[in-house]
Amino acid sequence: MEVSGFFAAIIIGLVIGALGRLVVPGKQNIPIWLTLLIGVIAAILGTLVAGVFGVDDTSGIDWIELIIQVAFAAVGVAIAAGAYGRRRVR
Repeated sequence: MEVSGFFAAIIIGLVIGALGRLVVPGKQNIPIWLTLLIGVIAAILGTLVAGVFGVDDTSGIDWIELIIQVAFAAVGVAIAAGAYGRRRVR
């Protein structure tokens, strides 16, 4: 992976993580770095799953791949918010 590809993955991961965070209802008490990490992982997993289903390379915007990535990010944010919220003592 080239340096430009690495930075593109981080930026896409940030957007995917933010979209995943918006999809999950309620307030999530997780740090932004964790949202970024979840977004990057969700972007990678979503691309792999889209490739398995053959929808990773379509003409125009890959809407199905984007939906899969955001779904992974939403699940990841929900899991992290639940685990991170239980870990903190109030």
